[in-house]
Amino acid sequence: MTTDRVVAAFDFDGTVSSRDNVVPYLRIACGTGAVARAGAAAAPALLAARRDPAQRDVAKAIVVQRLLTGRTEESLRDLGARFARQVVAHHLHPQVADRLAAHREAGHEVVFVSASLTLYLDAVAALLGVPAVLATAVAVGPDGRCTGGLDGPNVRGPEKVRRLDAWLGDAPAYVYAYGDSHGDAELLARADHGVLVDRRGGIPPLTLR
Repeated sequence: MTTDRVVAAFDFDGTVSSRDNVVPYLRIACGTGAVARAGAAAAPALLAARRDPAQRDVAKAIVVQRLLTGRTEESLRDLGARFARQVVAHHLHPQVADRLAAHREAGHEVVFVSASLTLYLDAVAALLGVPAVLATAVAVGPDGRCTGGLDGPNVRGPEKVRRLDAWLGDAPAYVYAYGDSHGDAELLARADHGVLVDRRGGIPPLTLR
């Protein structure tokens, strides 16, 4: 593809970050005990996910409903901003963070495409100079409080491709994509250049366009 537009799409948990961040954030926001009880409620869906990966989305919805219903978005985003500073300071894969910075310096459009919650990932993106975030959002009512649902699908698997393509629009683009798990398989396959990040945050050398 010949185009002046170049996009670098990064998964976050396990790719840019060295860990999953949803549960650590929820522990800070809601307490370890509450998270454990929500996890127990979601356990049947997690077990079913061994046969049906879509049940992972069901489990996440159960956890969000039990933990965040009635909480104000403002308070959760305030916690998210503090959490984001911890993540950026202590929980990034150095090689991948450097690659992200290299894409930015090359003038590429950088976007997070992640199942992480926007409640903290928006703040992480601001700290890392990433202007666009396509991630899992919680539904918020007119009163500014979480309704207990998700605002749209959990952003994993095929949903990552749907969200990225909608964000790209009709303008052609050469797409790099970075991911570390089965939840990123479709995103990596859709990219012009997909990069699989290993468990230690290792990535192959690459000459950027």
